[in-house]
Amino acid sequence: MEQQQTDGGARKAVFAPVDSSARVDAVVRRIGDAIELGLLADGEQLPGETELAGQLGVSTVTLREALMALRQQGLVVTRRGRGGGSFVALPDTPGRDRLLERLRGWSPEELRDLGDHWAALSGTAAHLAARRTEDPDLDQLRRTTAELRGAGDASARCRLYGRFQVELAAAAQSARLTREQVALQTEMGALLCLVLGDDEYREEVADRHRSVISAVQDGADASARELAERCVRDSTARLIALRLTL
Repeated sequence: MEQQQTDGGARKAVFAPVDSSARVDAVVRRIGDAIELGLLADGEQLPGETELAGQLGVSTVTLREALMALRQQGLVVTRRGRGGGSFVALPDTPGRDRLLERLRGWSPEELRDLGDHWAALSGTAAHLAARRTEDPDLDQLRRTTAELRGAGDASARCRLYGRFQVELAAAAQSARLTREQVALQTEMGALLCLVLGDDEYREEVADRHRSVISAVQDGADASARELAERCVRDSTARLIALRLTL
């Protein structure tokens, strides 16, 4: 299924130079995380090997090894010949039973701790975005929120929720915050499928995201921080409540 490409700072963070250690693993993790979050659209063609290696700050040999690993994981397909190249292959979201089993692997205390970290990241991103961003820079956040309101299944809602968090960090003009959000969404983002299947909650989240955007647009940094943190804490609380029933 074709998806609209994400633009702006989130995409720049995806293709920023990777860490110097274990570069093959770092490239695999960076691109794989971006695909699973929907930051790179299903069917999207990746830049050519020479260009992509240059953007990531790695050799073409390292990039080819990483692409091979991504192909083995089913996240990338390569087509030969005219019009060929490496293309994104969006994976299926884990089934509910697998997600519940994954949730069982987290204690309520661990979920609460992770939620605190997530709220701090999201709140700081919203606070900085309210101080740094211009109105046109919020267009991607608005599009993502509109897509969330119309998303019919939990997996699509989950990806859009995570994408909003990453794009909010990108709006803060912080590459480090953006990378932290990508890593965090990969760590726990799929679990949100367990709570976003509820239509009423989907609407509530979309309304919360719109409120965050409005506060950022108005330059209300304290309000933007509070609204962003509240949204994340509520989602974490729902996951903890579900975990306690298992």
